[in-house]
Amino acid sequence: MALSNFSHEASSSSDSNHVWKVFLSFRGEDTRGSFTDHLYEALNRRGIRTFRDDEELRRGEEISSELLKAIEGSKVAIIVFSRNYASSRWWLDELVKIMDCSRTNGMLVLPVFYDIDPSDVRNQSGTVAEAFAGHEMRFQSEKTEGWKRALRHAANLSGWDLQTLANGEKKIFKVSS
Repeated sequence: MALSNFSHEASSSSDSNHVWKVFLSFRGEDTRGSFTDHLYEALNRRGIRTFRDDEELRRGEEISSELLKAIEGSKVAIIVFSRNYASSRWWLDELVKIMDCSRTNGMLVLPVFYDIDPSDVRNQSGTVAEAFAGHEMRFQSEKTEGWKRALRHAANLSGWDLQTLANGEKKIFKVSS
């Protein structure tokens, strides 16, 4: 789906329960200054109100209530999976909340696999497995199992694998006049 098709779908609903049309989830160290900045700008150019957390460094132990409200108040979540996305419990907690909103509120979730194979996310292999090796030493298995379920569910959704698209970013940002 090109951005022009997505913008029509995202704009077609006038559901007043949504403060944001899109919640953009990404690991800043991996994609800030490149893909997610381009995506954010393209969505805004199309008039799609998009929430992007600009915090460079996460503080505290839990997702802030403001961030939870932004997730709950969004119609669509775009999750940009990257090599190090699963290395942060913060993003994994964010993912669990997004997938919960998908199940309970009908939030549309669109995964983008940027510089990572979707099967690594789905099966928790490669860099995802490395991240979980550390998580499993630090956190209860109930917490890590919830993260794994959320990763599998999100990776099974229809989305974009930028590794297999020729000129992947150009196809995503294609905007018709």
